[in-house]
Amino acid sequence: MGDFFFQYGLFSAKVITIIVSLAAALMAILMIFSQRGQERESIEIEKINEKFDSMRELLESEILSKDEMKALKKERKKEEKALAKINKKKIKEGESEPVRSRLFVLRFNGDMHASEVDNLREAVTAILTISKEEDEVLVILDSSGGFVHHYGLAASQLNRIRQRKLTLTVSIDLVAASGGYLMAAVANKIIAAPFAVVGSIGVLAQIPNFHRLLKKYDIDVEQLTAGEYKTTLTMLGENTQKARDKFCQELEETHHLFKKFVHEHRPSLDIEKMATGEHWYGTQALELNLVDELMTSDDYLLSKSESTDIYEINYVIAETLSDKIHTLLHGVSSKLLQRLFHSPMH
Repeated sequence: MGDFFFQYGLFSAKVITIIVSLAAALMAILMIFSQRGQERESIEIEKINEKFDSMRELLESEILSKDEMKALKKERKKEEKALAKINKKKIKEGESEPVRSRLFVLRFNGDMHASEVDNLREAVTAILTISKEEDEVLVILDSSGGFVHHYGLAASQLNRIRQRKLTLTVSIDLVAASGGYLMAAVANKIIAAPFAVVGSIGVLAQIPNFHRLLKKYDIDVEQLTAGEYKTTLTMLGENTQKARDKFCQELEETHHLFKKFVHEHRPSLDIEKMATGEHWYGTQALELNLVDELMTSDDYLLSKSESTDIYEINYVIAETLSDKIHTLLHGVSSKLLQRLFHSPMH
């Protein structure tokens, strides 16, 4: 029996014991703070143009001499007057006053559960309440994927932007793989840093099985179901070939849906060649038509700043203490499970 607990400690204690211990301790705290406070929701808006202007002015004040600063201000004032004169003339001749285009920036940092999807959906809704067809939305995406249904919902939120005829651009600075690429594929245009990780159009799932270990110590596990395929592979019972075949069939079906979704949004992509589960770096992804241009999000924003009003939108829900404790527990358990159980789309 001592050998059993030793083996249990090697594996199960890493997951079950830690999670149960944390849950027990945190549940006691949660009971004290069981009255959930009213969630305070707000939208944070930052005008990126002003940020760039402040950076430029700070550097100019430190680097340029007084005479150079004076000459620069004079030149800019001259340019502003000339532009104002041109606009005034256009209005006098019956032309409408020039309107600067707008770019709305969203950030999505994805985990296994695509936890930021609620913030994303609210931010998208806010943008759609004031958007015009000539507006653009830039999503700076960083995710290596996770659960199918979570990332399917996240991709659907981005598809709302496309359905309203707005231009959607996705920028990949670090990684958009598996479920992350599912989201990116929705965009009109995908840009990526040269060494960003892109692709991984594949499906993976794995679970441990303790059946032989339990059988060795005469421990029985009974599992009752109604429905031939209510469950397939199991952690504690004996897995049959029929169950394996069904599980593989489900994986293939999920992979087919993944490929179909990507191909619908990027029809020029050789989906059968790309849907091997492999990933590529940005320069390779460009050659394979997984992305459209090599560029960082910083360069893209800077290139737009002269002609476009850029607003970064962030939907924020202020967490109560009980929320923070729940998030902590959820994060710890997710990391443990991510090491041991790879879900579809990851």
